[in-house]
Parts: sequence; C-alpha cells; structure tokens
Amino acid sequence: PSLSSQFSGLLGTVYRRGNLNFTRDGSCLISPIIVNEFFAWKLESQFCIKELHWLWGNYKGCMLCCSVLLKFVITKDNVALMYHAPGKKREFNAFVLDKTYFGPYDETTCIDWTDDSKCFAIGSKDMSTWVFGAERWANLIYYSLGGHKDVIVACFFEEDSLDLYTVSRDGALCVWQCDTELDGLKPMPPKEVRQKNSVKDDDGFLEEPKGEEIRGKTNPNEQEMREKVKYTRVAKYFFNKEGDFNNLTSAAYHKKTHLLVTGFASGIFHLHELPDFNLIHSLSISDQRIASISINSTGDWIAFGCSGLGQLLVWEWQSESYVLKQQGHFNSMVSLAYSPDGQYIVTGGEDGKVKVWNTSSSFCFVTFTEHSSGVTAVTFTSSGYVILSASLDGTVRAFDLHRYRNFRTFTSPRPSQFSCLAVDSSGEIVSAGSQDSFEIFIWSMQSGRLLDVLSGHEGPISSLSFNPMKCVLASGSWDKTVKLWDMLDSWRTKETLMLNSDVLVVAFRPDGKELAVASLNGQITFWDHENAVQVGSIEGRHDLQMGRKELDKITAKQSAKGKSFTTLCYSADGQSILAGGLSKFVCIYNVKEQILMKKFEISCNFSLDAMEEYLDRRKMTEFGSMALIDEGAGDEDGVAIPLPGVKTGDMSSRHFKPEIRVTCLRFSPTGRSWTATTTEGLLIYSLDAGLFFDPFELDIDVTPSNIRKKLHQKEYTVAIVMALKLNEKKLIQEVIEAIPGNEVDVVCSSLPDLYVEKVLEFLASAFEISCHLEFYLIWAHKLLMLHGQKLKTRSQKLLPMIQFLQKSIQRHFEDVSKLCEWNIYNIKYALAISQQRGVKRVAEASVDEEDMESDSDYLIVLVHLSRGGAEVQMYAPDVPQMHVVDHSKGQPAEAESR
Repeated sequence: PSLSSQFSGLLGTVYRRGNLNFTRDGSCLISPIIVNEFFAWKLESQFCIKELHWLWGNYKGCMLCCSVLLKFVITKDNVALMYHAPGKKREFNAFVLDKTYFGPYDETTCIDWTDDSKCFAIGSKDMSTWVFGAERWANLIYYSLGGHKDVIVACFFEEDSLDLYTVSRDGALCVWQCDTELDGLKPMPPKEVRQKNSVKDDDGFLEEPKGEEIRGKTNPNEQEMREKVKYTRVAKYFFNKEGDFNNLTSAAYHKKTHLLVTGFASGIFHLHELPDFNLIHSLSISDQRIASISINSTGDWIAFGCSGLGQLLVWEWQSESYVLKQQGHFNSMVSLAYSPDGQYIVTGGEDGKVKVWNTSSSFCFVTFTEHSSGVTAVTFTSSGYVILSASLDGTVRAFDLHRYRNFRTFTSPRPSQFSCLAVDSSGEIVSAGSQDSFEIFIWSMQSGRLLDVLSGHEGPISSLSFNPMKCVLASGSWDKTVKLWDMLDSWRTKETLMLNSDVLVVAFRPDGKELAVASLNGQITFWDHENAVQVGSIEGRHDLQMGRKELDKITAKQSAKGKSFTTLCYSADGQSILAGGLSKFVCIYNVKEQILMKKFEISCNFSLDAMEEYLDRRKMTEFGSMALIDEGAGDEDGVAIPLPGVKTGDMSSRHFKPEIRVTCLRFSPTGRSWTATTTEGLLIYSLDAGLFFDPFELDIDVTPSNIRKKLHQKEYTVAIVMALKLNEKKLIQEVIEAIPGNEVDVVCSSLPDLYVEKVLEFLASAFEISCHLEFYLIWAHKLLMLHGQKLKTRSQKLLPMIQFLQKSIQRHFEDVSKLCEWNIYNIKYALAISQQRGVKRVAEASVDEEDMESDSDYLIVLVHLSRGGAEVQMYAPDVPQMHVVDHSKGQPAEAESR
C-alpha cells in the first residue's frame, strides 16, 4: 500500500518568501512555501486566476490579477506584460499577450489595480511610480510620478478613485491626488485602419501575436500632456523619526477602512489611518525584517511573514491578540520521530530547537529551546509522553509533554558531541553515540545516572538502534563495523558484523528479526543478527540519481559514485524499506525480492541546488559555468569551490543556494503515511484510498445492487461481508450505518475472522471524518471484546491497524474531554449564580479604616437581620460626629454631622 502514497502535507515550513494572501471570505490564509521558477496552472474555471494570484511568489518578478478575472499583468525586470486569460472569449487556450508597457528604468517592485480594472500602477527601484491604462484611454496612456528618494516598496489606489499612495524604502509616504475620476476616463476613438498584430510568414502560418507596445516617457512635452489627467502631490509623511534609519520593507492597504499597515526591517509594524496619517497602533513582533503583509477582507486580521526566521503571524489589531503564530526551524531539519499512536511528530533542527507538530492540524504546539547547538537526533519513548533529543552541545535532554518542560538532562563525564540516539522499548534505557570520543553512553531514565560507557569502536558512532523485541543495541560506526550489545549480559559485545565500507545508518525491522545497514559504498545489506549472517543486499547507488551542483566540475554520473543512502526506515509491516540521501528521490525497496518498487520525487524546486542532472546550456560559457563567476565578489580568484563533504554550503556566499537532500525518513506507526525531513521542510506522504480500486476475494455475485438487496432482507452479516469484498469505502459505510444498534452484537459475533481486521481498519478511518462517534465506538468495542484473543495471536501483523484505531479514538477523546470539562465548569457557574439570586450584598463603605473597625460588629448583625426579612431602624448619638455612615447603603452620608 505504501506504493500508493501521495503527497498530503508540508509541516515545519510555514513561510519562505513571496506574497501572503487571504481568501475572499477572509477565513483562510495562503502562504507561499516552495518558490519555483516554473508554475503549472489549471484553466478550468474563473478560480484559476485567483489561484494564480495567490500562489505567485517568484522572486524574479511579480504579478497581480485584475478584478474582472479576464486579464492580468506580469512584470519582469522593467517591463510590464498584460495578458488575457485565456483569451478574450474565455476559451481553453494559451495566455494571449495584449499589451507591453515600457517606462521604468530599473526593476519593478509592486503593482496595484484600480477597483474597476481600468488602470494599474507600477512601482520601481528607480524611485518612480508609473500609472498605465489597461485600455488606451484618450486622457490617460501613462503617467510618471516621482517625489521619492529611495526604492518604491508599495503603491495603492484609493477606493473607486485614481488617487494614489506611494511608499518608499526610506519610510516616506506620498499622497497623490488626481484631477479626474474613474468615470472621467475617455476611450480612444477607433482608427479606421488598424495594423494587425498577427502576420503571416512565408509558409502561410500565423505567427504568435506580439501585442501592442506602450512606451512611457519621464518628461513628456506639453502637447502630449494637453487634456490629459494630472496628478498633484498633496502631502508627504515620514514614518521614521529624526535620526532613525529603519528601512521600510513591506506594506498593505485596506481600502474600505483606509488602514495602512507598514512593516520594517527591525520587525516593527505601524498601523495608520489615511489620508490624515493618524497612528493607530505600533508593535514589534520579531527581530527580523517583515517580508510580506496582507489584510483580510473585513480589515480585522493582519498577516505578517518574516522570511528570515520562517515566521507566520496573524494579528487581530483591535483586540491586540494573535490569531495564529507559527514558526518553522531557522535552519534545515535534521531528524524526526513519530509518537507511538502517530498523532504527533517531533523534529530537531540545526538551530538547536525541538518542535512538536500535530499531524491533524499541521501546527506546532510546543517548542523546546534548551539546546545550545544543533540537534542531531530525536525520539519518543514507548509511552508517547516523553521526548528525547541529542545535540552537539554534549547533552541529551528529556522533555515532558504533560507540563512541557525539560525534566532530565543527561551528560557524559567528558564533553562529547552526540551524533545519534536510541531508547529501548521500555523507555528506561537511553543511549547516545559520540562522534569525537568513539564511545556509546548509557543512562537510566528514572535516575538520570550514567550506567555504562561502551568502548570498542575505532571511529565516530554514526547510528544506534534498539531491537524492538529484545534487549539488544546495534551500533554502526565509520570503522566499517556494526556491533551488537547485549543489555542483559553486562553490555558485552554479542556480535561484530564486518562490512566493506563505513556504516552510515542501522535500522531494525519492527519484529526485531532483521537488521538493515546502509554503508558509504551505496549498498543496503540485510542481516540475520541472531546468526550474524548476511541474508541480502541492494545496490542502490544508481537509484539515487544524483543531480549536478552549479559549482561541481564533474558530471552527476561521476559524482554519484561517491554517494550513498544516509537514512533508512522499515515500513510498519516490515515488507518494504525506505531509503534517502543527498538526492531529490526517496527510494522504496521490497525487502524480500530486493528490488526497487518506486521512487518518490520530493521536490521540483529549481531554486535549490543539485536538482538537475545536467547543467543548463544557457548558463555555460567557453570558460565554464556562469555560477563560477561571482560578479560582485571583488576577488580575483572568483568563487570558492566548496570542500568535499560540506553539506550546508557557505552561508557567507553572495549566491548561496541550499542543496536538495533528505536527512531523515520515518514510517507512521499506523502504516498509513510516511514522513521525510528535506531541504523543503517536513513532507508527509499518505495513502489515498479513493485513487485505486482494490477488491478483496471478489466474485461475480458481489455487486452494489445485490449488497443493498441483502441489506433490505436484513441479512446484515452477508451484506457487510459482500461490501468488504467489493472494498468500496462509501458502500461499506452505507451498509454499516444501516445496521440497527441492537443488531451490532449479533453481527460482530457472526463475522468471520478474516473480515474482522477489515472492519476495524474501516472504523479507524471512519473515526477521522464521521460524526457518528457513539455508533462506531460500539462497533469497535464489540469487535475487540468478541475477537480480542484471536487478534492477539496476530498482534505483530495487526499492530499498525490497531495503532491507527487508537490514534483516531484518542483524538476524539481529547476533544470530547475538553468539551465536557468546559460544560461542567459552565454548569457549576450557572448553579452558583442561581444560588446567589435574592441575596442582598452590602457594598464596601468608603470610610477610614478606624471607623470601619468600630462599625464592623454592627455591619455583621445588620446583614444577618436583613437576610431574615426584619425591618431595621438605626439611631445615632445626639452630638456632632466626624463621619456619618448610612449602614443600609454602606456609604458615608453627605452633609450629615449627627
């Protein structure tokens, strides 16, 4: 089933670069994560244009669609291109180039349309803003606006107007007023003779239409500007105070509420009301530059994207609270692990952070920052409530998911950099391998004490793995050996497996009967560790299909000879194994047949390095690749060639491109998905049952009509068996939900053993989407109670399915328990309020403490009498008093002295 896995989600990366955008109803936020130079769009309906507008995040140009959804503008360098999509008659056709606009002298930075799509404005790096007509208007073809001393960051039209706001990088805002309304734009009179854009070539074929060209001038003469629209700068405001040099990096404007939001390089954002430039709010949300801002349709929520830290924030400015706050790893992720029930994923990154993600919501709900260096390995204990992480800072830390704290820290006698981590099935023994002292350290989880130090390897420890069924630890090292340590025999070496190359990773099969080892020569070898016998091997070097990096001086075919798999993972049933490394492919092999079954391409992002097998010929010169020439480096030697073995690249390089690679692979315990940590982020691949037809013991009489007929005849067991044979999810759901609740016990007891597993698997998936929670819980309870003993004999094979069922029920349990606790609290509060009804309370008297002490006894008696319904009459001495208190009100009486 793992061959049918489809890409289903991306975790760990919430924002990279590009434009954030809210959906039209304002309830969803679209965030560009993977920035490609090539996009594929489906032109099936009008929503394709909207999708194109949302997903555009290419750093080499920008685009914006008009509200009519028939045309859009793309800017490339200093040219604006307007296309019809996909043609003026909305036929299924390629984009038709309508007009080409020339005007700016430098690259364009922003675009904005008027509300009726008659005109659009373009900001440029040459400090100018250009207004162009989407059609050839008689009084507006182009208009150039200056007034700024730095790059234009954003430009915005006012609602239903040609009035314009322009914002520059130095924190200046210019307000431009137009002397003409939108209705005042006059169409150009039609010419009698128009030149056709489409011309025939010598062979009689029509050439592609090139569109009309409009060339703007910065200083047009008076005759050209006669009877044309005119702009006047009516105001200029500055965001920065005197002496403050904070670059403005992004801006957004909400036309209905006249709200301008500006973000700065220091992480500060301002809210202003235009056109009066009144400051509403100012706050610092990050210490990195704000790269993108977007406002939802109602103007209540503001989204901020910080590309430096990968932050994504949604701020409700009126209540001054966060609606959404997410951040990925600053550097690349190195390791991951699933919780035993498959509900959570923990990741460790080179930034020293440990993050826990919810697989259902794709959100990170806790981040641990105790490590001071890169995290090399993470894992869950068998209970699922403790996370262990190893780091290069010389510590192994244990985190509690109940209280979200670091409750245990394991260290070595001498400082060591830990490269790998493993915990036994009981969760009591913790082991970590060192890459500098060549030793393995063993700790007790309960006491935190160091139990033993295992020596014997002659090279850095690359990988550790505990046998799931026995107290045996496997350790792989660069000394070309795998050692098996017996925990019950005083940690003595049980076996030493010799290999032909350095060992990079070891992994036990889920049943503990087989060990897989990946070595530096590109081989995956399988071992019967009980008898120390090799039972198979896979030559996987050619399956990696390496790409050629820009700075490589040898071909990808030659460089692949030194490449290998760096991560391995068995599937939940142990029949297949996943392998990945420094490549854009993840390979899945059949363990028994030792053949490649499928390759998953994890990325098509050509902005990453080593994506293509052959370098682009357009980037090749007679002196070599153009990437080897760094124009702005100022160094006679040019670009420094990276040293062999460097994984992250030179961060100080002017043209740094991260290399595509897979650092860790893990199968979900439920068997329904697998996950990979890559340069792109955390990729999740899961099964999509709707994509394939997979019948089970099908015969000619099993048809939907016959199944419904048996259901009508109340032969429920026969109907459910036939539905399971056909294996159509909707039909199984229809049959199960048609069975009365009082018949569930009888049907479950008469169900054949072979189909019990099928029904439980369906129930696990149905819990994810169905609202019939109690009904399906009854089914699961009856099946497990009646067939539990028989299922226990096949526990190894059924474990992924049971864990999938447990995950689904656990998620509902947490949701329902929270709801019940909240309801109990509300009921108690309502009861307390009802008990207080009719009880009169005496307000506190605002008198001096001395008077309150003298009157306290009387207050208590009067309250008691008033509760009994007695009428009270108060007396005071017939001499002048300093203060007179009305005890029935509990307040001083004014103008009273008796």
